[in-house]
Amino acid sequence: MALVSGLALGASACAGPSGNARLDSVEASGDGTLRIGLILDNNGDSAFLNESELAAAKLAIEQINGVGGHKGRPVELLPKDATGDSAEFGRDAGAQARSLLDAGADVVIGPSDSSHAPAAIDVLSRAKVPVMSPANTAAALSGYKSGGYYFRTAAADSAQGSVLAKLAHDGGAKRLAVLHENSDYGSQVSEAVSDAARRLGMEALPAAGFAEGKAGSAVATLKDEAPDAVVVVARRGAQAALAELLNAGISGKKLLLSDGAIRQYGLELGAGGLDGARGVLPGAFPGTDFQNELVGIDPELKDMTFAAETFDAVNLAGIAAAAAEDDAGASITASLTTVSGGVRPPGAPAAERTACSSYRECLDVLKAGKTPDYEGESGPIGFDANGDITSANYMVFSYGPDNTAKMAAKETATRSAVS
Repeated sequence: MALVSGLALGASACAGPSGNARLDSVEASGDGTLRIGLILDNNGDSAFLNESELAAAKLAIEQINGVGGHKGRPVELLPKDATGDSAEFGRDAGAQARSLLDAGADVVIGPSDSSHAPAAIDVLSRAKVPVMSPANTAAALSGYKSGGYYFRTAAADSAQGSVLAKLAHDGGAKRLAVLHENSDYGSQVSEAVSDAARRLGMEALPAAGFAEGKAGSAVATLKDEAPDAVVVVARRGAQAALAELLNAGISGKKLLLSDGAIRQYGLELGAGGLDGARGVLPGAFPGTDFQNELVGIDPELKDMTFAAETFDAVNLAGIAAAAAEDDAGASITASLTTVSGGVRPPGAPAAERTACSSYRECLDVLKAGKTPDYEGESGPIGFDANGDITSANYMVFSYGPDNTAKMAAKETATRSAVS
């Protein structure tokens, strides 16, 4: 999950367009053909994820076109004839965004890496083309100056805080501590865990931060506080931090792991050290039907990470265009919060909201004179005024004596939409 790493915003964030196009009233200005662009920026060890996102996008387009497309015309996926290893996807996100604009994209899905998002947003927002990422999780992106043209179907890192605190509470903890890596990710998730713990009536002990590979003193400080449970919030420094905790006698059921820390440790940690520990990963495990449909698109597909979030982003783009009766980027942007079940723009018709789980179903809702509330493969969306989802699914994994994790349950983090 390193591709959704923390993000330090540069000066470009201050130069973005002002206002909030998500809540604007706009005039139709499209050409009648909906073109959905795709930015894939996974490389190195994460390159296999391109196949998952591309298959999901193709599946959504196929289903949309199977019921007539947009206004009777097929919806186009750009770049045309793309494959997961296309040379185009090896270019930086800004260059891909410019190519998609040249090809006439009305809305763009991607990028995956949070650190690449500003480059794409800066290019596309100025052209009034919405950007919807299926994988960005950096909390700082909620406030990025996109003029309202940025959305994401993945939850911000901090959303997992309430789930981790709940797991500790459900396990009987009364005194909760957080051991976190010194990074934006570590600090943001740590603060969210502590806030949620207090709301649940637990005592949130002072958090202990550490630099990668130097967790020893932080663990010693934390041990002196005698916590009932410890949440480990880390990425690259997770294994070394866990080793220090095990050496200090803090192990097993006392440990909870953030999404950056969860992995299959096996023999890399002391035998049985994680037995009973739990961790979380964002998203929902794909259902059998959805898996089969994805494999129908790409028979070689082996990993489906971010497939649900990508599939839902493409469907939302199509539903928003249908609701606006226009394929222009500004119209899609102004319709997305409403059709996702989130914030209604000022002055928007107060038509009854009806849940729908596919493009076909949502079209039927529109034809009945009601407002679609799309709940897709990744669950409810509910975009707020920042373009963030307000309901996030998490898979809960439990570790066995061999220090490997298996999915054991699921949890949902919800919050009120920012208006």
